[in-house]
Amino acid sequence: NVPEVQAARERGTLRFGTIDAWLLYKLTGSYVTDVTNASRTMLMDIKNFKWSNECLEFFGVKESELPEIRSSAEVYGSINEGRLAGIPIAGCLGDQQAAMVGQSCFEAGEAKNTYGTGCFMLFNTGSEPIFSKNGLLTTVGYKLGPNAEPKYALEGSIAVAGSAIQWLRDKIGLIFSASEIGFLSDSVEDNGGVYFVTAFSGLFAPYWRDDARGCIVGLTQYATRGHIARATLESVCYQTRAILDAMRKDSGTELRRLRVDGGMTNSEQAMQIQADILGIEVVRPEMRETTALGAALAAGLAVGVWESEAELRQVAQSNVSAFWS
Repeated sequence: NVPEVQAARERGTLRFGTIDAWLLYKLTGSYVTDVTNASRTMLMDIKNFKWSNECLEFFGVKESELPEIRSSAEVYGSINEGRLAGIPIAGCLGDQQAAMVGQSCFEAGEAKNTYGTGCFMLFNTGSEPIFSKNGLLTTVGYKLGPNAEPKYALEGSIAVAGSAIQWLRDKIGLIFSASEIGFLSDSVEDNGGVYFVTAFSGLFAPYWRDDARGCIVGLTQYATRGHIARATLESVCYQTRAILDAMRKDSGTELRRLRVDGGMTNSEQAMQIQADILGIEVVRPEMRETTALGAALAAGLAVGVWESEAELRQVAQSNVSAFWS
């Protein structure tokens, strides 16, 4: 539909890929991607890690236009110019998969949840994919080396998490800063019967209802700002519980610990509420930018800074805070 794109296809110069492939090409001249990013295009067969001919035909994409699929931890090339010329690029993962590595979720049954504008929970299912019957997505977790065994994950996402706090601040004026919500929620013993369904743009996993809308229920004259603040934090935690319950059903595994990261985890109150609602330990690392950490760990593994996943775990899980129900 775009003349320039059509002309590029006719010349054989058209390329189609995710942002990582563009960055790697610009930095190193290598036109490659990794298995986690390739899996998000809907064009890769997640069992053999090759571009699916069936999907390519359906979407009208040529394999020659796509990057080469590589593992998540290997040297893809070196920076070809500038002050960093010669530095190898050796780690490449999708956003949530990188956070999974950054949280050292290397064993089947380990899970992490990232609390940002929305929420994204990944549950390691091991070397075989589990295709969900309970409203979750099946994805590639990571492949830490060309000859390494791939790991798969179940994924569940929540549309509204930290953005609900922004809504209270920017649209309603209930709070003046995001940090205030924790103090407000601590001002009451419980939610006072107030519940907040934060379905501003529908409900994601495991419900998948795009027609759902947000609502606050249970309001009485007894309700205060504190009750609404607590209900907002609880809304994210209850949705996390729904995803975790679906993961338990699909995997047949009882999760005993949830690793957490993202901006909302700065709230001690939110993480304690999460532990209480889940009934398991919630572990928060000192290093909250686990996506960046995961990419760095993958790169370090590729170039020999670390030799094993056990060493990566020691780096990722130093100085953690635990919340118990």
